[in-house]
Amino acid sequence: MTNQMIFKLSLFLLISLSLTPCVNAQGVFVSATGPVNRSMGGAGTAAPLESLGSLFWNPASISGLDEDEVSIGLGGSLPVIHTSSSIPGLGGGSTQADPGVTPLPNVGWIHRPKDSAFTFGLGIFSAAGFRTNFPASLTNPVFVPQSNTPGVPGGLGQVYTQAAFMQLIPTAAWQVTDTVSVGIGPTITLGDVSIDPLVFNAPNDADASGSPRYTSGRGTRTHWGGGVQGGVYYEGTDGLHLGLTVKSPQWMETFHYNTVDEIGRPQPKGVNLDLPMVISFGTAWSGWERFVFATDVRYYDYANADGFGQSGFRADGSVAGVGWESIFAVATGVQYEVNEDLYLRAGYTFNENPIPESQAFFNVGTPLYYQHEVHLGASYRLTKQLWLNFAYTYYMENELSGPIVTPAGAIPGSNVTSRETVHIADVGITVRY
Repeated sequence: MTNQMIFKLSLFLLISLSLTPCVNAQGVFVSATGPVNRSMGGAGTAAPLESLGSLFWNPASISGLDEDEVSIGLGGSLPVIHTSSSIPGLGGGSTQADPGVTPLPNVGWIHRPKDSAFTFGLGIFSAAGFRTNFPASLTNPVFVPQSNTPGVPGGLGQVYTQAAFMQLIPTAAWQVTDTVSVGIGPTITLGDVSIDPLVFNAPNDADASGSPRYTSGRGTRTHWGGGVQGGVYYEGTDGLHLGLTVKSPQWMETFHYNTVDEIGRPQPKGVNLDLPMVISFGTAWSGWERFVFATDVRYYDYANADGFGQSGFRADGSVAGVGWESIFAVATGVQYEVNEDLYLRAGYTFNENPIPESQAFFNVGTPLYYQHEVHLGASYRLTKQLWLNFAYTYYMENELSGPIVTPAGAIPGSNVTSRETVHIADVGITVRY
């Protein structure tokens, strides 16, 4: 069987898997980085089209870039989130979040010394994150203010969550043979996570009202962490490309929060939260003139990452974790060269759902259950060395539904349902020299 036949068969199988109907999400990680990689649906493990996608998804693939380059991208993510809930006898309501637009900056640089087998790179990426901002409500049970009166039911009140993880990735790749390269580099991560109310801390009853309440988790700082990523890249002479990358977990320092109890006394809290290991396998095909086809399959090990895999309430009423499962994701993309100055791209991303329905209540502040992503984009050459890149992504509407849960168990007949769509626009420039 020829390499071309093997590639076509593997591509067919991967696309077939991506069309399997189920509820899905990629979770906290970005599905793509920069306008070029985004317009390919995030498929970049075996398709080195420019520095951002290569540095983030496969450090070995930077050997496949023909020229030194600097690439800069700036995206904006706008989620549209509605959460409704109901309890028998108390009624129900719906609330829309107001997270606003979150900026997604990315910078990549690669350089290959003349007559060298080594290529060096440096990337700064918006690697993971989310944001919600729900107002308190008098009709939506989940967002009813926390009760300070025994026997009077209460909810979470106002809910504000924000997670932003930036990664600095210095990389070196070695072209071992004409067709095989290996690459490795550390991943240095900065994380900023705010949680209000801080449900990972036990509710307290410092004012002796008989009704404990959660405190705020906004009093925090940027925290550091790190790991390593390594990859292998194969580029055949007949247009077949293969890639494999392993990103280790990002082991973060304990997130510290300067919280206070109900009467203002200090009550500091530490929360353990790591980003999971990610394994990516990619195939690409450039054997047809003017076309590049790419498909990636990724595995996200959320079940074994601190803060994600644990679930439920502890005995003191604090939340142990958000109860996520490990998942697979599939990214596909195609690039068409209209002429030497214009490239068009389209992509599609499919994700399994890390959030079981039983954990819907615990993930009101982390509504990351996207199912289908559609991507479009283009690159236009302004001068001999300067390219202008565009991309747009639409996350199709999806929802997650389950019971409202208390430390005493699920409330019979209750329900909380979150629905979300996301719009992302990305623009950038690439300078090749």
